[in-house]
Amino acid sequence: MENSPVAIAISGLSFVMTIIWGEPLIRLLKAWRVGKVIQKEVDQHQQKMGTPTMGGFMFLIPVTLLTILFNAVSIFGFDLLGRSVLLPLLTLWAYGLLGMIDDWEGIRGSRKGLGMRSSVKFAIQVVFAIVIAFVLRDILNVPQMIWFTAKQPLTLGPLYIPVAVFIIVATSNAVNFTDGLDGLAGLIAATAFAAFGLVAVIQGQNYLARFCFSLVGALFGFLWFNVHPANLYMGDTGSLALGATLGVVALMTGYWVLIPLLAVIPVSEVVSVVIQVLYFKVTKGKRFFKMAPLHHHFELIGWSETQIVQRFWLISLVFTMLGIALVFVE
Repeated sequence: MENSPVAIAISGLSFVMTIIWGEPLIRLLKAWRVGKVIQKEVDQHQQKMGTPTMGGFMFLIPVTLLTILFNAVSIFGFDLLGRSVLLPLLTLWAYGLLGMIDDWEGIRGSRKGLGMRSSVKFAIQVVFAIVIAFVLRDILNVPQMIWFTAKQPLTLGPLYIPVAVFIIVATSNAVNFTDGLDGLAGLIAATAFAAFGLVAVIQGQNYLARFCFSLVGALFGFLWFNVHPANLYMGDTGSLALGATLGVVALMTGYWVLIPLLAVIPVSEVVSVVIQVLYFKVTKGKRFFKMAPLHHHFELIGWSETQIVQRFWLISLVFTMLGIALVFVE
């Protein structure tokens, strides 16, 4: 725990850097007319049409600079622990660039308002995840699974690769589904990264902890511009990157079993979509929720956007405290 002050200090520096970088980025996106396109069926958000998107770059760049700055000796030296932080950083950029292409297609491409074909995007996500899974297992030798009462990490054998791929792709899409209200995805993601950063501190994974807290600070800086009424949206550039990176961080700690608790809202959002689709097919046209993902259902029953964000965040905090408590179970 002796390195936790450094991680927290990096979080503060990341916040300041993001605030400074925020205004120029927004002006740049406006100049390039990179504005959000709202689908017609989401009537309650039509007033947000044209708000700058691709705001994921607001936190990608400060986190990258700080990660390289504070880990330069280890990254370019021979300390495997230090170089291991390159994996979540590269994941952040790989999925961020995929999200950027998706955002651009939805704004200027032939599929305006829709983005990339979901099958193509999903296939690329899976390919990225397979490569990452092999790096986690064969190069970084991360603990494959830590169960609360087990004295040693459990080994999954051949199951590890498909499990890791599922976690990375699922968390990537889960955060993407969560990104629908001002401040929601950023606030939930910041809480989850703070929790896994604390787990990394407890484990002595100081480089990973610094990375997590640099993301927390950058996300708080992003939220400065993204809270209601938002001046900027992260887009798939941010949400796909955050989700996949969260999955990788969870896998690096070995505590990926905590994802349903530490990321309870994204998990609930993606489960609501699955339920809606399956129910629609089974009942031949009926809907289980008024609209999916879940936050849209609560909008349609009368909750305000601010109420949903605050209440979802409170739920996230409660489940996060429960998840952290389980880390200390012996």
